[in-house]
Amino acid sequence: MAASSYFTLPFRLLLHLLLLGLFSASNVYIVYMGEKAQDEPAAATELHHATLSTVLGSKQAATSSILYSYKHGFSGFAAVLTESEAARVADLAGVAHVIPNRILDLHTTRSWDFLHLKSNPSGGLLEMSRSGDGSIIGVLDTGIWPESESFSDRDMGEIPSRWRGVCQKGEKFHVSDCNRKIIGARWYIKGYEAEFGKLNTSDILEFLSARDAVGHGTHTSSTAAGAFVGNASFMGIARGIARGGALRARLAIYKVCWATGGCSSADILAAFDDAIHDGVDVLSVSLGQSPPLPTYIEDVLAIGSFHAVARGITVVCSAGNSGPFSQTVINTAPWVITVAASTIDRTFVTFISLGNNVTKAGQALYLGEHVDKFYGIVYAEDIASDNADSTDARGCGAGSLNATLARGKVVLCFQTRDQRSPLVASDTVRRAHGVAVIFAQFLTKDITFAFDFPCVQVDLEIGTSILTYLGSTRKPIVKFSTTKTLLGTVIAPEVAYFSSRGPSSLSPFVLKPDIAAPGVNILASWSPASPPRNMPPLNFKIESGTSMSCPHISAIAALLKSIHPNWSPAAIKSAIVTTASTIDKYSLGVVAEGAPHKQANPFDFGGGHVDPNKAIDPGLVYDMRVSAYVHFLCSVGYNNSAVSSLTQHPTICHDIYQSQKDLNLPSITIPELKESFTVTRTVTNVGPATSTYTAHVEAPRGVSVRVRPSILAFNSTVKKLKFKVTFGSRLKVQSGYLFGSLTWKDGVHHLVRIPLAIRIVIDEFDIYT
Repeated sequence: MAASSYFTLPFRLLLHLLLLGLFSASNVYIVYMGEKAQDEPAAATELHHATLSTVLGSKQAATSSILYSYKHGFSGFAAVLTESEAARVADLAGVAHVIPNRILDLHTTRSWDFLHLKSNPSGGLLEMSRSGDGSIIGVLDTGIWPESESFSDRDMGEIPSRWRGVCQKGEKFHVSDCNRKIIGARWYIKGYEAEFGKLNTSDILEFLSARDAVGHGTHTSSTAAGAFVGNASFMGIARGIARGGALRARLAIYKVCWATGGCSSADILAAFDDAIHDGVDVLSVSLGQSPPLPTYIEDVLAIGSFHAVARGITVVCSAGNSGPFSQTVINTAPWVITVAASTIDRTFVTFISLGNNVTKAGQALYLGEHVDKFYGIVYAEDIASDNADSTDARGCGAGSLNATLARGKVVLCFQTRDQRSPLVASDTVRRAHGVAVIFAQFLTKDITFAFDFPCVQVDLEIGTSILTYLGSTRKPIVKFSTTKTLLGTVIAPEVAYFSSRGPSSLSPFVLKPDIAAPGVNILASWSPASPPRNMPPLNFKIESGTSMSCPHISAIAALLKSIHPNWSPAAIKSAIVTTASTIDKYSLGVVAEGAPHKQANPFDFGGGHVDPNKAIDPGLVYDMRVSAYVHFLCSVGYNNSAVSSLTQHPTICHDIYQSQKDLNLPSITIPELKESFTVTRTVTNVGPATSTYTAHVEAPRGVSVRVRPSILAFNSTVKKLKFKVTFGSRLKVQSGYLFGSLTWKDGVHHLVRIPLAIRIVIDEFDIYT
């Protein structure tokens, strides 16, 4: 199924796919009998027994066979039957359909199953790491809701003896709120209050403690290390079993962000400092600031993470949500893992039924009252307010609609250059007293949430067909279905539209982002203190962003640390990057959402989409010591005193150019290739002691690539080997980057792949007049 057409699947095909996903074969059959014939449940049950007894020979046999009698929303039953008995039941009067039951893996955090991170594959990452038992993940965020079932410590062992953290009490947060899952909690507000004054919790819902009033921190924490929670859902959507990636890892909570949206740099740095002391293994940091990026010696995330990495702590950061535009990636320090957001193979379908009996499929997260009822529909541009131009109204920009003409109507809006947000359109239509919005936009799987106000997202093709319908009748009408969850039939992964893209505007030699992970429509625990507008308190919520992809990699890093406790943060990063996948579930190249969609490249997803199980055994790693990062800081122009202030050691910078291009990253980026350029890398063998690897190059178009030596032979005494890669330009003019890859293959099962990103520039001596 093409990505560009998944909105337009015919209703019957969608229904068929849903049925395929709901059932798997067994000796249990579902006998569907359509709409209830009886108002009384007891009468329906009697009918079911009587129906089945005609095949099985007695009412007693029917009673023993039936597992469930469906008697409230529709009529039917589930029963244990042989294949021949099921066939005979299907021929009975009143039976609409007999469906074989199938066994499902119901996971609301679908992302972990999508990543094949399951406990059942022998030798998989979960089994080998014991689900992260013993690892400690620190989370810098908005706090945590400790009562969530995701943070139960049931069946967990004793807290690691190396743990030195505390459970800091505060407003509505007690020492007893920590347990063997949440082993530490701290909160930081001094920096925030120094900037903005005392936080008055009577004016804003917030807690002067580690308790989460926002929901964001609870969501990221449970994504990384949440325990099993059965029957979890978002208002009935995506129902199943929720779990985190490293579900037996411990959590250390560092609340640095507040309900106003503020996260003070002083507070963040204090949290890094405490986390280093406390003994965390991984730090998950889903925050940052937009370009222009501060220098590494002015960026507290870069500073704090530098010290954490120096002490063996892997730091994982979000890439930002300013895509699909280039040079928007944030958290670009080479010592952190920067994570882009990707989609998973689940979507949420809402059907749009027009008055001409045509049904279209869109996306929504809606379970409110405006379903299965026809409403009038209008085109936004036709009901522009007096002070709005047609473009503003077309996108349903703020205040652009005539409230008299919008009242009681569904409004069709189209994304414009200046108004790309379904959320803005929803708010505009709501304020104009409309009842719903259909928002036509560039293709994206990121769904805007609106509980009490339908916001159905469609692509521009469907939007145009609805507009054509509006012009064909005097009284156009439309109705919506409730949202249905569709699993396994959507092309994935794709890089999310909003995910920030490289290259790094601060250090172009450093490829960013490093990796992509699920970050679209992720269901995880939420703070009931922060329900969306006009909604009851929520225990789970669906969210999108690189904030959601970041804890996926944090969990994987914790699992790898459990298996390889002596690996450095650089080795863990290398294992994740070099084993990543660049193909989707249908073995086609991963696509990046955009306008238009395109083939994804390293500036979209770094090494590719994470493949956790392959990262266990990468074969070779591109490892680094802290001294390499110190040389890198010298290379980007910081003087001796500046670097010394960061490293807290007297530092004299030498050979600054060499250290920048030869930083031992699992990638090669050359921002200016003129004629010839050589870089050096070193690989460490972490696979079989005796191994031989051969270089295989996919050269960027118009670039020659030579690897010396092209064969690396390791043995019990030779564990590290250096190689050089020389790039040459076959072109004289090239405005953008060109992409390729270098893969070391051992001929057994190790493929150690790094991305190449090369930009050819014009040499002044090549210009002739």
